[in-house]
Amino acid sequence: MAPGGSNYQDIGDSRSAYADYGIAPESAEFKNSPFRKTAAVIGGKNGAGSNSAVHELLECPVCMNPMYPPIHQCPNGHTLCVKCKSKVHVCPICRHELGNIRCLALEKIAESLELPCRYQIYGCQDIFTYHTRLRHEQNCRFRPYNCPYAGSECAVTGDIQYLVAHLKDDHKVDMHDGCTFNHRYVKSNPQEVENATWMLTVFNCFGHQFCLHFEAFNLGLAPVYMAFLRFMGDDDDAKRFSYSLEVGGFGRKLTWQGVPRSIRDSHKTVRDSLDGLIIQRSMALFFSGGDRKELKLKVAGRIWREPL
Repeated sequence: MAPGGSNYQDIGDSRSAYADYGIAPESAEFKNSPFRKTAAVIGGKNGAGSNSAVHELLECPVCMNPMYPPIHQCPNGHTLCVKCKSKVHVCPICRHELGNIRCLALEKIAESLELPCRYQIYGCQDIFTYHTRLRHEQNCRFRPYNCPYAGSECAVTGDIQYLVAHLKDDHKVDMHDGCTFNHRYVKSNPQEVENATWMLTVFNCFGHQFCLHFEAFNLGLAPVYMAFLRFMGDDDDAKRFSYSLEVGGFGRKLTWQGVPRSIRDSHKTVRDSLDGLIIQRSMALFFSGGDRKELKLKVAGRIWREPL
């Protein structure tokens, strides 16, 4: 059971494998972790950046990040970026009062430079002008992914291989091989659950990883369960696949078919968009049988590759 969890259990059946899962609070914060370099070339120009000595001139002495126009300076000529200028009142170098002086010469140099993507060490080999670099980095395919684990406040980021190892080693997530699954979720008193998540399960399928989420929350005033799949990779690759989910019993059945969402979309974004199989709690308890006081819901699913 995850820290802070309850007595929920998910008994998974994938290639005859079984596991128990717990519930923990949702994650909201993220931070960087090291991850390995890959290789590809996309957009922009491929090659070396401008002279490194000029780049050093454009390094803010406070935050150490590259300075983008507007660039400010003190009366003695020491420069700093606009964000740091808003936080300090004296020059960090000479302690002179800053005032409101722009360094127009350095701004002109900055606008003429061609720079490598900040994710160059992770595989992006493209070169951009100063301003287009900012726009590129917001969507660079080599930027790190957030950890897809929704059962704790995990702030780790990394590439897919790093995150797979992280999920297995740090979150103890079950890894299953195969493109079909059959999981049973069990809760002795489902009336107690509000806004809770089960630990996810990861499936290795078609050489990629897919995250199966199942959780309980209130949709308005109605308590519901929701199952959905996320793809560990970018959105363009996610659209190459489809999946189906199914729950049922006693002659009734609910099915869902959709496209897995990329983990670029946060867990909360996918959940709040209701992009998955939604089961009202009364229906889930009906499928569970018995006196309808205990949840024993089996979720079956399949992943397939769409034809090119």
